[in-house]
Amino acid sequence: MTPVHFSFTSAFMLGLMGLAFHRTHLLSALLCLEGMMLSLFIALALWAMQFESTIFSAAPMLLLAFSACEASAGLALLVATARTHGTDRLQNLNLLQC
Repeated sequence: MTPVHFSFTSAFMLGLMGLAFHRTHLLSALLCLEGMMLSLFIALALWAMQFESTIFSAAPMLLLAFSACEASAGLALLVATARTHGTDRLQNLNLLQC
């Protein structure tokens, strides 16, 4: 395993572990998701540059576009949650209540 591969794998795993074990606030969950998406983007971009193929050159930009859409939807949910519930703590959210 190369050091570059190890760093991107560890960055993804740290984001995944932060998402799994540190779920107190919605903002921290969104930041963990963004860290995971950023590590995937950089790894996919380096992978496309390594193969020097034009077929894979659009994949990192597509992933970055989906990541921006995910971030905007997450921030909209964060604002809506903060307005309705007054906090972004995930323990106070109950999906069964209206």
